[in-house]
Amino acid sequence: MTQARDDADEATGQPDFDTAMPEPGQLVQLTPLVRRRVAGNASPFTASGTCTYVVGRGTVAVIDPGPEDEAHVAALLGDLAGERVSHILVTHTHRDHSPGARLLSARTGAPILGCGPHRAARALAEGELPALDASADRAHDPERILSDGETVSGEGWSLTAVETPGHTMNHLAFALPEENALFSGDHVMAWSTSIVAPPDGSMRAYMEALERVRDRPETVYWPGHGGPVREPRRFVRALLHHRRQREAAIRGRIQAGDGDIRTIVAAIYQGLDPRLTGAAMLSVFAHVEDLVERGLAACDGPPRIEGRYRPGPDGLTA
Repeated sequence: MTQARDDADEATGQPDFDTAMPEPGQLVQLTPLVRRRVAGNASPFTASGTCTYVVGRGTVAVIDPGPEDEAHVAALLGDLAGERVSHILVTHTHRDHSPGARLLSARTGAPILGCGPHRAARALAEGELPALDASADRAHDPERILSDGETVSGEGWSLTAVETPGHTMNHLAFALPEENALFSGDHVMAWSTSIVAPPDGSMRAYMEALERVRDRPETVYWPGHGGPVREPRRFVRALLHHRRQREAAIRGRIQAGDGDIRTIVAAIYQGLDPRLTGAAMLSVFAHVEDLVERGLAACDGPPRIEGRYRPGPDGLTA
């Protein structure tokens, strides 16, 4: 069955997405060690909302307390009455994941751990992509930054940092070996591909991080939005194939003379929800940046989202 599904994914280039959504508004027991409350910040980019996870019983860790939402944090603390929050872990510094950590820390005294401060994948030209500032939580200042492989623990549980840059350059996932699970943040999600948006993100870093997690032993991922990723090795393999097909399509459009990002998006994202056009342009731009770096596309000056692109010195083939 698994091999048949792998073959189907390879043939279509599309992962087997699961769009069933967890509902916000209650703390749900998922496994003996894991509970989840979904924040009330639903949108086309956040699915039904940000998933906040509680790990353990009695003395617990909280992963991704979510947006700056007093009601969400208050409800979470009500759920945890009689328990102690010992660690607050953050996967990455987008405003739908990390600001709630400061609210929760102020209420509990628990330290904020995990990813470091927000940083860009590259230097940003003056006036370039100003809208991205709205998504970045630049106030994030953790008490302790966890390095790849570093572990924190409590009674009956341990969480190990797994570096997964790409969606943001400071992105971490957290492995829970007691249940062979990975809290994958926005790196891998069951309902959708992850947005990789320069300069916050890097397509090359994202693809390399996908390659690394593909060979990990976990049998389930608990992502930052949507439901669990089952059979994660198969799913990550399909994500990689999907991204490679997307790159090939972009290369083909540049070869055909589509020299700007908007034209490429219109050609390869037919029927796209207009609300997602900006995200699609940034995703295509991330691929084009990588193509330019590899000599497969070229432009005058540094890559820019409004730039003009042509086949590079190393040649493009569709």
